[in-house]
Amino acid sequence: MFQKIKPLYDKVLIQRVEDETKTAGGLLYIPDVAKERAQTGKVIAAGAGRLTPDGKVLPLQVKVGDTVYFGKYAGTQAGDDFLIIKEDEILGIIEL
Repeated sequence: MFQKIKPLYDKVLIQRVEDETKTAGGLLYIPDVAKERAQTGKVIAAGAGRLTPDGKVLPLQVKVGDTVYFGKYAGTQAGDDFLIIKEDEILGIIEL
C-alpha cells in the first residue's frame, strides 16, 4: 500500500534497508532485540520539489532509486518498513 504513495512538495518516501545481522568478522550474529532501526533506505518516491515563498518549485536533489542516510528520529513512520521525510532531513546520498 505505501509503495503507491506520491509524496507532496519536498517530501520523500523511503523504504528502510536493513543492516547486516553479522559482525564485521562474520563470526557473531546480532540478535533482533539488540538491533536498532536502520538509518539507511532507498528512495521509492519523491515529490515535485520545495515550494519557495514566491511560488516557484525548486527540484529535489534526491531521486527515486537513491540510497540515503537519514537522522535517527527523522520523518513519519508509514508502516513497518517505510518512512516519509522532508528532503532536508536526509543527511546524505550513499554512493555505491
